[in-house]
Amino acid sequence: MAELEEKTNTMPSDDVAETTPKPAVERNLYQKQEKTDKPYWYVIYTYSGYENKVMTNLLKTVENHGLQDTIIDVKVPMEDSIEVVNGKKKHVQRKLFPGYVMVKMFLTDDSWYIVRNTRGVTGFVGPDSSKPIPLSDVEVRAMGVENVPIKINIEKGDNVIITSGPFDSFIGTVSEIDTEKQKVRVIISMFGRDTAVEMDFVQVKKI
Repeated sequence: MAELEEKTNTMPSDDVAETTPKPAVERNLYQKQEKTDKPYWYVIYTYSGYENKVMTNLLKTVENHGLQDTIIDVKVPMEDSIEVVNGKKKHVQRKLFPGYVMVKMFLTDDSWYIVRNTRGVTGFVGPDSSKPIPLSDVEVRAMGVENVPIKINIEKGDNVIITSGPFDSFIGTVSEIDTEKQKVRVIISMFGRDTAVEMDFVQVKKI
């Protein structure tokens, strides 16, 4: 999935549709969805500043309608950051992807309708806003949404390039692979010396 773009939409003053499902016939005419056989993570667009409200409202709707087996989880990925205010360092949390919310669900007509019509939601990320495209396992892990296990085509002794983090673009040799922890140990050259660094599976690419 392409890198998420920062959204700057603001919430309109008029109400967005309620999240209570409409009758099946009317709903299916609105937008028919192809049901999935397992839950996937989807990304939804929201109005700027409404990410947490969307998450809260959607989780409340799931609870009220007993949809916990259909809409599994809703997240607004955050990261710890340090800001300097009046000369003092302050630990804060900031949104990794402003303007977006992540939803793990079975895609059905009901789940699509409920998510799409939650106040503050403007659409799904996909070819068009009505056709959701799920994140791949690699994307889910790389974006910090969920630590799903993935497979990599890398073996001990392979040369790899590090693709993110403080050692971005460093080239090294794989010395250890920990499938359970989804980590690899890579030997890179720093200041003329071999140095071992531990990287996540999604942070290295075979070359």
